[in-house]
Amino acid sequence: MMNPVSISLATRPPRLDPRPLEKRVGLIILATDHTTEVDFQRLVASDRVGVYVARIPYANPVTPENLKAMQPSLTAAAGLILPDETLDVVMYSCTSASVVIGDAEVAAAINAAKPGAAVVTPTAAAVHGLKALGAKRISVLTPYTIETSRPMADYFSALGFEIDRFTCLGLTDDREMARIAPSEIGAFSQEAMAPESDALFISCTAVRAAGVIAEIEAAIGKPAVSSNYATAWACLRLCGDDEARPHLGRLMTLPLDGAWT
Repeated sequence: MMNPVSISLATRPPRLDPRPLEKRVGLIILATDHTTEVDFQRLVASDRVGVYVARIPYANPVTPENLKAMQPSLTAAAGLILPDETLDVVMYSCTSASVVIGDAEVAAAINAAKPGAAVVTPTAAAVHGLKALGAKRISVLTPYTIETSRPMADYFSALGFEIDRFTCLGLTDDREMARIAPSEIGAFSQEAMAPESDALFISCTAVRAAGVIAEIEAAIGKPAVSSNYATAWACLRLCGDDEARPHLGRLMTLPLDGAWT
């Protein structure tokens, strides 16, 4: 028979830090998302900034109706990220849904569970990024159908951007969008960029463009902004990280263009 192990209680309780990490970024991503977590672990997470994820139900195909159907789940999803604890930023990782639901409506739904958190959508981040770059005329590349792309064209036009060229790839499944090879994203970016545009916007958080922005900019000779690239930049800046990262592209060298709204 083994002798029982003697277990003793420490003489004092451990000292607790206020937080394991100084800043907290929450991500609400689609159940089908292959890309956002990977991009944010590479671009945002650090010894200072933690990235915490909740997945939200989503069913393909990518249509305005299916995208809008996510709205009722946003508050509950936000509440599942570190329940009863505050977050500095919450990012909803769906560009096309942010258009059809509305940036303000997304923010209201998330703040119902996480009051005080800055809410970032890919569309709002892209607008801030394009303005920081001084872009007024833009070209747009999306992986969507024409039907799903139309609201996005209207969104940017309504905010005062002149769209010189708008190209879509006609895909309806976000899992296929995530499988577009980075080299193909680069090739289509060159085709999508109008010479007279100030910058290129590449839509969709599923598309793996964030890792090749610098290469795309070198090829087109103008700034490029993608959904995950813009949200990563916005989340870093909202967490007080103003470090310039020129190897990641032009936007990563710039501060936010004024207060976040």
